Amino acid sequence: MKKSTTLGCLGIAMASLAATGCVGTPDEDVASAQEAVLTSNVLTSNVLTSNVLTSNVLTSNVLTSNVLTSNVLTSNVLTSNALKDPDARELLSHIVSCALTDDQSVTITVEGTTYTYQGAIGLAPEWGEANGRCDQTCQQWVSGCLIARLDYLGVEREISIRGASHALKTSHQERQAYPVYEATYYGNVFQSPQIIYGCLLPWQTSDERVCGPSLTSCAVHFTGDCFTNCDFPLADGAFPNCRDKPWWEPGATSYVGSVTVFLAPGEP
Repeated sequence: MKKSTTLGCLGIAMASLAATGCVGTPDEDVASAQEAVLTSNVLTSNVLTSNVLTSNVLTSNVLTSNVLTSNVLTSNVLTSNALKDPDARELLSHIVSCALTDDQSVTITVEGTTYTYQGAIGLAPEWGEANGRCDQTCQQWVSGCLIARLDYLGVEREISIRGASHALKTSHQERQAYPVYEATYYGNVFQSPQIIYGCLLPWQTSDERVCGPSLTSCAVHFTGDCFTNCDFPLADGAFPNCRDKPWWEPGATSYVGSVTVFLAPGEP
């Protein structure tokens, strides 16, 4: 079923959703981040879930416990061998884009060919700095970003990604242009087995862009309703600190790196 839910006054009540009423005032301080937050997505579930760079726990640990630079990636036998796979290089490009800022990049040489991957969103820029590493918080933010960029058809299109990180703050213009709530994504793709979660609004029954015609065979496991599984939504409609079960159930695990996607009108 095609989604056409336009978010506005999430902070008041579900029943009072409107196009623009409660999204706040224009924020000129974050206008420069608009291009980064309006990210393209063309990552397929197979690249994310069946990839030696993250599905092999040893390789994943090497990746996250060291600084994200070319020297570390290519000097370690595990990551060096993994990056011979084109899918691993594609995933690395998305990791770099999610984690690093647009003035950071990673260049690798694999079997005589040089590849340069540019940072963009900057959810974990410290990973690319001297003595950097990707701790649990970093892993969750990068994971949320990667999951949000999944596309069932592998079609490249712009999405608005939002969350409780300064890197994901949006301008008033972006909120106006991308008002259609899709879903919130969270988890940790760097651990084994991978945790790939999502949640929807109570009346939603599909996520066509990410899952295609059915949620049943989707790479994302939908935990339920974002209103019961996450903290109260932010002014831009993003749900922070989403969990693997309703907040009142004991033992619920919270994911700080929860990323909410909004689409332009007419997008599936």
